[in-house]
Amino acid sequence: MAHPVDITDPDDPRVDDFRDLTTADRRPDRPGGRGLAIGEGTIVVERMSQSRYAPTALLGVPRRYDELRDALATIDAPYYRASAETMAEVVGFHLNRGVLAIAPKPRPLDLDDVLRDARTIAVLEGIGDHENLGAIFRHAAALQVDAVVVGPRCSDPLYRRAIRVSMGHVLRVPHTTVDDWDALAGALGRHGFRTVALTPQPPAIALSAAIDAPRIAFLLGAEGPGLSDHALRLADVRACIPMTPGVDSLNVATAGAIAFYERSREDAARAAIGTA
Repeated sequence: MAHPVDITDPDDPRVDDFRDLTTADRRPDRPGGRGLAIGEGTIVVERMSQSRYAPTALLGVPRRYDELRDALATIDAPYYRASAETMAEVVGFHLNRGVLAIAPKPRPLDLDDVLRDARTIAVLEGIGDHENLGAIFRHAAALQVDAVVVGPRCSDPLYRRAIRVSMGHVLRVPHTTVDDWDALAGALGRHGFRTVALTPQPPAIALSAAIDAPRIAFLLGAEGPGLSDHALRLADVRACIPMTPGVDSLNVATAGAIAFYERSREDAARAAIGTA
């Protein structure tokens, strides 16, 4: 079980990995940083404890230690217990959620391993906003998406804000990063995926008409520009979500959630027919 260690001095070197999280060049979860993922809040810490991101240290107020007893029973790491004031001095701001956990980022999953048993995946391009990134992972977990491929020009899904917005599901949904569209397209083809580019650009058919296939890969692009021409050329079909005239697009995370729901509904209908 995670063992409590009381911290009263904010300069204690044992909590250096949690220090000054508002200072960009000190952040341990940034590219080029110390290769750590940071979980924030009890729900995220619980999910981290059940994932391959094994916490190596926690920092939190005493109340959170008591609330997390079940999750902490599976963690072999110190829980640095501090007052809210001391914790704020260490972190650099007052943390309403009252607890942080750090874990080394494991080796990325192999693309073929991610795709092998998946039926529905999301492939992302150019999504730099961490809140959108985290929301997509949360929707993926909720709506039966088996994996996420983080494609070219995306931010790191293991950044603290992305993990927080995902409610920790970034740590649980299988994902990997691929920077080469052509290599990714080849892998999707080998594994039998129909690639469906979500875009309002013509020629795009209605989403519901594009997802009747054993394996679907939804391509989701950045806010504003959407998918690149290269990504659109690699897609098997373009699909759009019917919208009220005069509205040209949806937030990318919202569009993803609608697509994932339509796919899960299609699967449920197919299963119902098969058992009727």
